[in-house]
Amino acid sequence: MAPRAALLLLLLAAAALAKPVEYHSFTATPLSPHPYTAPAAGADDEDVFGGSLAATEDGAAAAAAVHFRVVHRDAFAVNTTAAELLKHRLRRDKRRAARISKDAAGGGAAANGTSRGSGGVAAPVVSGLAQGSGEYFTKIGVGTPATPALMVLDTGSDVVWLQCAPCRRCYDQSGPVFDPRRSSSYGAVDCAAPLCRRLDSGGCDLRRRACQYQVAYGDGSVTAGDFATETLTFAGGARVARVALGCGHDNEGLFVAAAGLLGLGRGSLSFPTQISRRYGRSFSYCLVDRTSSASSSSGNLAGGSRSSTVTFGPGAVGASASFTPMVRNPRMETFYYVQLVGISVGGARVPGVAESDLRLDPSTGRGGVIVDSGTSVTRLARPAYSALRDAFRGAAAGLKLSPGGFSLFDTCYDLGGRKVVKVPTVSMHFAGGAEAALPPENYLIPVDSKGTFCFAFAGTDGGVSIIGNIQQQGFRVVFDGDGQRVGFAAKGC
Repeated sequence: MAPRAALLLLLLAAAALAKPVEYHSFTATPLSPHPYTAPAAGADDEDVFGGSLAATEDGAAAAAAVHFRVVHRDAFAVNTTAAELLKHRLRRDKRRAARISKDAAGGGAAANGTSRGSGGVAAPVVSGLAQGSGEYFTKIGVGTPATPALMVLDTGSDVVWLQCAPCRRCYDQSGPVFDPRRSSSYGAVDCAAPLCRRLDSGGCDLRRRACQYQVAYGDGSVTAGDFATETLTFAGGARVARVALGCGHDNEGLFVAAAGLLGLGRGSLSFPTQISRRYGRSFSYCLVDRTSSASSSSGNLAGGSRSSTVTFGPGAVGASASFTPMVRNPRMETFYYVQLVGISVGGARVPGVAESDLRLDPSTGRGGVIVDSGTSVTRLARPAYSALRDAFRGAAAGLKLSPGGFSLFDTCYDLGGRKVVKVPTVSMHFAGGAEAALPPENYLIPVDSKGTFCFAFAGTDGGVSIIGNIQQQGFRVVFDGDGQRVGFAAKGC
């Protein structure tokens, strides 16, 4: 047989044995060109979140778990187009990712271990898309009697804080500003107290012997004021006493609508760590589709199929999750690191996504991969991202590439006029065998009303890689602090 004929036969045999590319059917729904008309949150908190923050007769003291509703921040958008919201969101996302990369190698407070409790708590969550921040919100009650407060959920920070009267400088928020003078459970923290010493940026008002706190964020937002303890009330009436929090009298930045922030990081002052004696150090959340709130012009999410929760306590760790070990960064205790070992496109591992490019260097704090609720777009070390992008482009050769990019995205497609298209599958693989098989809505997102969709990953040269909330949506993400592992459960909302 001639050499050329033999080579042809070998190529044909290899093609026959090659694994076919796996695809999803994807419904291409562009962004709406019309402004959102959802009512502002202040008047419709109960419609948006459902439930009551009123304490029960016994304060739900024996609650085994606490659940909060979680909703997209789009529920609070008024007369703003989806395209405008996306642009604002991506600009802030860029600043947040840059700050995380800086902090990851810059050190932080070590988390102190505590014993496990037997109960739990849970609350609702909303997304920050409407204000361009990418965060999600929940509603809790602060003080006695409880003042309702919208709080940003943030796994990338530790300190719990909210705006407090009297305000020397406060931004506009939904609902009343908390006034500690009207709460019987408010307690100032003394400058010499161990709680005050846990602050990274603490101070002392010598005249009042009152501990002072200050937190600055990557987008330029700042909060400062008194450090105190207070009772928090959750949906259904469960109460947690003596939670250390910042009572901010000087606040500025991009926290529009939210009253403050519920820090969910791994540090000693984070909310999960503070309540660990009672509920253990585990919690989970499911982030609804970032556009689900916008799809309902009424803004009424209560009881709808698009609602979700964040849960604290034993009920947070579900049996269906696929788990990977947490990785510790000794230079930054706040972040939840995991070991991403590979990514598949179309059912085949991408050779260029090397574990070595995504591994944490514990001596410098650089590198590694974190799971973050406050970053929207997943960012990968540049070599890994380039390999992933090229593999996706190759497998999606049947789709029409759109010239240029959009903001952070360099790979976009013109799907205008097409209702259903085939897109290659994408899965993330973690140490320990955990896998997150992403639905197409988690990696191909609309960026305008004309049918332009972009591959929602980006490259980074900043050291740390980040799994953002676009890729997390629809999964129940479990942060099992007791077992030191992170889990992903598909269709967990």
